Amino acid sequence: MAENTAGGWTGGQNAFGDFAPGMVHYTDRILFDEVWEREGLSKRDRSLITVAALVATGKMDQLRFHLDFARRNGAGEEELKEAITHLAFYAGWPNGMGAMTVAKEVFAEGEG
Repeated sequence: MAENTAGGWTGGQNAFGDFAPGMVHYTDRILFDEVWEREGLSKRDRSLITVAALVATGKMDQLRFHLDFARRNGAGEEELKEAITHLAFYAGWPNGMGAMTVAKEVFAEGEG
């Protein structure tokens, strides 16, 4: 699991190590250490926006991580389920169904 340590974000490094140094750099140093730390939006709000974008574009692999991350950033499970339901009408029913399936799995994993 990616995490933010005293040395900064390590998710890219954990995922790719030396295989893709550019992706590691941009993921860890730019996206998570800089963009996610900008003032102007709370991490909770950034998470809700990210979840919405991933649902709308059908990016279920990334959604798995970001649903859990959203919970850690203060979004509740009921709130996230409601957001997915709402998005289904704007982003397409298959995207909503796929996202809710991922949410069900992620939230069940969090109970164990």
